[in-house]
Amino acid sequence: MNSSPDSASGSQTRPVDIKNYEWQSDWAKSHNAQGKAEGEAEMLLVMLEARGVAVPNDVRERVMACSDTEQLKHWGRRAAVIDSADELFA
Repeated sequence: MNSSPDSASGSQTRPVDIKNYEWQSDWAKSHNAQGKAEGEAEMLLVMLEARGVAVPNDVRERVMACSDTEQLKHWGRRAAVIDSADELFA
């Protein structure tokens, strides 16, 4: 027997699926974009570290400060083939 508060009324609470939701407010759009950029920046650094490329603090700070997802993608493609973090921004 279900003893949740909704069971008495017969209604069920379901989680809302937001993966395909298009955010409407400027605030939400900017924060969504910021989160996406932060995730891409973190993954770029993880890729470099996984490849054994040392990542100095100045490079880490520049990557994490970038909010341009196209720039991060460009750096990500470079991160896949470079041998030194100095080459990332060349």
